[in-house]
Amino acid sequence: MSSGCSSCSSSKGGDNKNNAQFELQNELISSTLARIKHKLFIMSGKGGVGKSSVTVNLAAALAAKGFKVGVLDVDIHGPSVPTLLGLKGTLDVDRGSLVMPKQYNENLSAVSMESLLKDPDQAVLWRGPMKTSAIRQFVSDVQWGDLDFLLIDSPPGTGDEPMTVLKTIPDALCVVVTTPQEVSLSDVRKSINFLQYANANILGVVENMSGLVCPHCNKSIDLFKKGGGEELAEKYGLDFLGAIPLDPATVVAGDRGTPVVLLEEESFARDAFLKLSEKVAEAAESSLEAAATTHG
Repeated sequence: MSSGCSSCSSSKGGDNKNNAQFELQNELISSTLARIKHKLFIMSGKGGVGKSSVTVNLAAALAAKGFKVGVLDVDIHGPSVPTLLGLKGTLDVDRGSLVMPKQYNENLSAVSMESLLKDPDQAVLWRGPMKTSAIRQFVSDVQWGDLDFLLIDSPPGTGDEPMTVLKTIPDALCVVVTTPQEVSLSDVRKSINFLQYANANILGVVENMSGLVCPHCNKSIDLFKKGGGEELAEKYGLDFLGAIPLDPATVVAGDRGTPVVLLEEESFARDAFLKLSEKVAEAAESSLEAAATTHG
């Protein structure tokens, strides 16, 4: 009987300790997010739509405009941000337990699951609770500093990672990436329903792989159709933020570890990403002003 009582009391003590740690982490998350002006959650309904490429190039374009930008790659099982930015090696720890993001340049830094692994080819075999814990730590334990934009690159779908991001960063502005064809649009409709159900703030829709511009004659070839993302945005009453064409320069740049938007040579994708960054910056600022008016 006495052993049962002691185990019961120790269990309660453990619960109290866990609750205290959780609350402390919540405070750290709040203080971190308070120093970040805009949080952009980049998501898609299905894989293969170029969401990470959009995230990295949008982040690089915003950084090139002088904004301080961070990229948080919460795709636990398939992180690609370090490859697209040419970042290698593990993360450094500063001041005890705070992790320093990897610097790409003066205005752009990133944190990814891959940067925590000694072997980047190592598979991460985690279930829901571990993913949730890792994502919260990516916010609480990283020294992001003062940022104008934090872009969160999430795996496709509506699983643990997107739900954790929305719970951890409730004021995140969601950017939904799709390709024009129906197989992608049908999954994106599910994502929009998920975001609406979660009462998330949807900034708008981006159509990636929107036609292939011929480098010789400059005419557009509708390889995967065109305009589906814009029609989807109109149907749901969302802003259409821009269309990014298929461009071989994007693939070459990604393999080089340099965002296409930072290449010196002109390209259709580069121009489209620069326009997208202008639209996103304006929309995010308008959203912030609207929120301030509503809560004022």
